[in-house]
Amino acid sequence: MAWRRIPPMTIAREYWQLTKPRVVALLVFTAVIGMFLAVPGLPPWRALVFGTLGIWLASAAAAALNQLIDQRIDRLMARTARRPLATGTLNSRQALGFALLLAAAAMLVLVLLVNVLTAVLTFASLIGYAVIYTAYLKRATPQNIVIGGIAGAAPPALGWAAVTGTLDPHALLLVLIIFVWTPPHFWALAIFRREDYALAQVPMLPVTHGVEYTRWHVLFYTVLLTLVTILPYLTGMSGLFYLGGVLVLDIGFLYCAVRLLRPPDEFYAMRVFNYSILYLMALFGFLLADHWLLAPALHPLMVYQRVG
Repeated sequence: MAWRRIPPMTIAREYWQLTKPRVVALLVFTAVIGMFLAVPGLPPWRALVFGTLGIWLASAAAAALNQLIDQRIDRLMARTARRPLATGTLNSRQALGFALLLAAAAMLVLVLLVNVLTAVLTFASLIGYAVIYTAYLKRATPQNIVIGGIAGAAPPALGWAAVTGTLDPHALLLVLIIFVWTPPHFWALAIFRREDYALAQVPMLPVTHGVEYTRWHVLFYTVLLTLVTILPYLTGMSGLFYLGGVLVLDIGFLYCAVRLLRPPDEFYAMRVFNYSILYLMALFGFLLADHWLLAPALHPLMVYQRVG
């Protein structure tokens, strides 16, 4: 299919799909929340605007490189068969040029308009996801998503660094939450799509160790996630509003994980996957609402520190 024969709007749409917009939107959302959590009031507009732009550009570049490296796999899997490189709407040279352009623009924005620390951390995350995870870990071990999850968990710390120029322990706690959330989130999808992964010869956990084994691991990581998500309250980062909200979310996730052991139907794993996305968005929403609106009034430790 010749590039020039494709309508310009179709080409633009395919380039947009190359950036995995829904996945990147979730990453950028957690980065923006990290920016707001880093300061008592509103973050500086410069860091907010250009930090968000730079992190989005880098995330989009990583997504494009991911599809470039995974195009053989994508053609074999029903979930990804309509991606631009899998269908041939875009070719490898176009995808590589687009990804490099996005990455270069991201680094320029972050270095010149934000700070060097954010640029370095963002670049490391890009390489971690696009190269270390996609090109190596994904094909090397069934623990691929666990080890490689640190790259996808970085955005809150990137947002925090964009505002403060430092890496605070509370920022790393946000990274830890996403890091522990990633395995049960992705393994639920992998259970549902296990035949695709087997066909593509990707050693996802349900392919190498079976569905039952993976279901128990989803439950184990969900229990661990419940414990980790209480830490913002225990460390004084958040107050009672966050604690109440996250406990409700955790009970919901635990219910899903337990029921996944004996699911009512084959599609239940996808319902768990969809819940996990809503879970993370709501958790960060509770963090922001607690921090910005309610924490000083609800957390005794914060009140003490304020008075003292």
